[in-house]
Amino acid sequence: MKMQMNVIKKYHGTVRAVAVVAVLLSAIGIMAFTLHKDDKSGKADPELFVVKKDSVASVKAFKQVYTVLMSARCMNCHPSGDIPLQGDDSHLHTMFPKRGVDGKGVYAMKCANCHQATNTPGLHTPPGNPKWHLPPADMKMVFQGRTPHQLAKQLMDPDQNGHKNMQQLIEHVDDTLVKAAWNPGEGRTLPPMSHAAFKKAWLTWLSTGAYAPKGK
Repeated sequence: MKMQMNVIKKYHGTVRAVAVVAVLLSAIGIMAFTLHKDDKSGKADPELFVVKKDSVASVKAFKQVYTVLMSARCMNCHPSGDIPLQGDDSHLHTMFPKRGVDGKGVYAMKCANCHQATNTPGLHTPPGNPKWHLPPADMKMVFQGRTPHQLAKQLMDPDQNGHKNMQQLIEHVDDTLVKAAWNPGEGRTLPPMSHAAFKKAWLTWLSTGAYAPKGK
């Protein structure tokens, strides 16, 4: 009986995961996906989904995604070094804070000292968010200097993307820190498209095969 209950719970968990993906995809007007079976176990795996593989549509969507990820609002927190970037021109943060092990700063210079839960009122004052931080030292998730090909590959690699699976990548587009890019505080340029347009491009890229643009 206990084993049967575990099987039922696992089945229901899979159904819920599939339902989440289906709702997200239907919201952007994409046809229903096909759930594939894992080659080894023969069991349905909700992470191995395909709407319809389309390398042209996928690459086109990622190029839109890339413009947002390369904007200052995203790249400033995904630097190649251990000091965050700042401003629309992405210069080194004037206070020279360091990433730290957990991405939240070192010693007494913590990100949360200046970056509060909400934006500080005033022009060019510190933007805020309850989760404000850089990626941690063991998973830096660098955007700065990455080509479209490199960044697309990186985002799909669990060893480089924060150990995110497909479902988590889908959900990440609505993360509060991601959405903070469209609420950066006074005096800062917004990303080159709305969050709704970015979300549509992100989900289209993933659902059509998550292809990387050609190049190095």
